[in-house]
Amino acid sequence: MLSILPLTIQVCSPEGYLVHQGYDITPVRAIIPQIQLLLSHFRSNGFPIYHTREGHRPDLSTLSSRESARSRNNPTGKGIGDHGPLGRLLIRGEKGHEIIPELTPLPNENIIDKPGRSAFQHTEFRLMLNVKGIKNLIICGVTTDVCVASTMREANDNNFDCLLVEDACAASEAELHASAVEMVKTEGGIFGAVSTTKKILAALGVGGEKG
Repeated sequence: MLSILPLTIQVCSPEGYLVHQGYDITPVRAIIPQIQLLLSHFRSNGFPIYHTREGHRPDLSTLSSRESARSRNNPTGKGIGDHGPLGRLLIRGEKGHEIIPELTPLPNENIIDKPGRSAFQHTEFRLMLNVKGIKNLIICGVTTDVCVASTMREANDNNFDCLLVEDACAASEAELHASAVEMVKTEGGIFGAVSTTKKILAALGVGGEKG
């Protein structure tokens, strides 16, 4: 099962949320080709795919006062719910909340809208996996140190076996990505395992390095 954490327009756009937070989106854009490869081959092999994205209700009833204030602690002073070029930042139904065209979900692929970091918190994700009897998750997307890490840790605590695709994940800063990946590997793989797009495709018989 392939789980892709949010690559929405706002995350990847120069007019989007990450830029308003003062970050370079180059690392986020760089992983798109790897995710496209994974999507293509997982689809052709019949694996279920789940897309998740962070966003809040338009009335902000899912947004805590702390998170509202925290999100504005950046050079622009804009935070969740404020108006930007792509609509209100991190609000469901706005243009910027849509998944980027390069990774558009197919009609039969589920999208999980989450109000926080983990795809398991305040969503039906766990139920959807349990109904299908899924126990193994391959996780990619952004950001490695926040949404990806939160989802992987909670999945691990709920007895899911997780594989992080390190070259199909990105963080706002390179050192944060590296640290998040290293944390997965510590203590013999405390939160799961780490691999690369090339190795995963090789395991699917596409070619490339095995192991």
